Amino acid sequence: MRTLYTRIVVTFIFIALISSIFALFVTNTYYTSQLRTYNEQKIMRIGSEIRDLYEQMPAMELSAYLTHIAGLGYQIYAVNSKMEGSFYGAPFKHTQFDPDIVRRVLAGDMYRGIMEEQHALMVTGFFENSIRNTSGLPIKVNGEPYALFIRPNLEEQIGEVRILMGFLLGFTFLFSIALIAVLTRFIVKPLQQLTEATNKIVGGNYNIQLDISRRDEIGNAARHFTQMASSLKKLDEMRQEFVANVSHEIQSPLTSIQGFAQTMLDKQATPEETERYLKIIEEESKRLSGLGKQLLTLAALDKEDTPVKRTAFRLDEQIRQALIVTEWQWTEKRLQLDLELPDMIVTGDAQLMVQVWLNLITNAIKFSHTGGTLRINAAVEREILVEISDTGMGISEDELPHIFDRFYKADQARNRTRSGSGLGLSIARKIVELHGGSIQVRSRLGEGSTFIVRLPLLT
Repeated sequence: MRTLYTRIVVTFIFIALISSIFALFVTNTYYTSQLRTYNEQKIMRIGSEIRDLYEQMPAMELSAYLTHIAGLGYQIYAVNSKMEGSFYGAPFKHTQFDPDIVRRVLAGDMYRGIMEEQHALMVTGFFENSIRNTSGLPIKVNGEPYALFIRPNLEEQIGEVRILMGFLLGFTFLFSIALIAVLTRFIVKPLQQLTEATNKIVGGNYNIQLDISRRDEIGNAARHFTQMASSLKKLDEMRQEFVANVSHEIQSPLTSIQGFAQTMLDKQATPEETERYLKIIEEESKRLSGLGKQLLTLAALDKEDTPVKRTAFRLDEQIRQALIVTEWQWTEKRLQLDLELPDMIVTGDAQLMVQVWLNLITNAIKFSHTGGTLRINAAVEREILVEISDTGMGISEDELPHIFDRFYKADQARNRTRSGSGLGLSIARKIVELHGGSIQVRSRLGEGSTFIVRLPLLT
């Protein structure tokens, strides 16, 4: 299996090769459309100048003259009427030539090899060292026709430039490959660190240290990964705490049930004590049953696809029904009710929403002082607003941020009752959030608490 490092290096090399091919294609197009004609005209003009200069000096021998011209950086092939040819300057690499072209030039025609031959379609034809890649023109030597074929000696004229360009392109390619091989490691290294961090998380180690100072996509990935690791760590701690709390909440009543049952089985309790123990066992059994139901409710609410069965119902009547259900509790504490519940029709899951009011009202009754006041106000403005207030002991500022945490019990030093599980407010908040609303609390120690439920008009 190829590593990401190998894939990136091979990809960069492949890109370089493909780019070279496209560059060659573009260069060839530019050469054939622009430079080829210009190059042919330039050589033909030089050839004409060479011919005209010789014709102005008829006393000079052609061979000596062409030798001097060739020394200036040209390759020349001269052919007389008898088809006898002579080379001047550096030798041609390819000397095969069509005799008909020679006869055509001897007859007075021009030969434009740079334009006419098949090699003219490729930029490589510019460098071809052959007779066919020349410009031919007729010349008179002592009245006798000659065919003069001429081309620049690129090896002599731009030989150093060709070598330099060869070194430049070659070493550019080699250094590019070397730099790609080295610098790709800097790209892959953060990803390797992310892989190592992932393996640590799989092993249960959430203490991840990544470079989050970068301002690119990898830096963003590192920051998001670090945040994810922190969230997973918090979630794992919450899970462990949740398991510990559930174990504690279950173990406590089970221990009581087991102890009292054992005492009765050992015949160590009087009839009065037996009756009291049986009532305690019943209460603890109800507590376990309630805890189980709440845990099942939370598990159902935590599912992302929790179905919310929306129907239209009277919210004010639902709250009044919750007060009727809890009547024995607030009556036992002799609480005064202060209600302001105008007619309100909402759309939501009636079975879930009634659980919110039961939890909040039960909680308010539980922490209210005997003879206090339970106040419930509702209003409809831009949203539905329901406030449930008590005149009880209140909640300290340190505890307020945690009261919606699962199994958290505010003021546990004073809360000695066995009925609470610390899940009621968590369930209430989850249900309200499923309906697109929010729940908040205002409280001051010794002055009571107010829970504010906000719901959108179309819940």
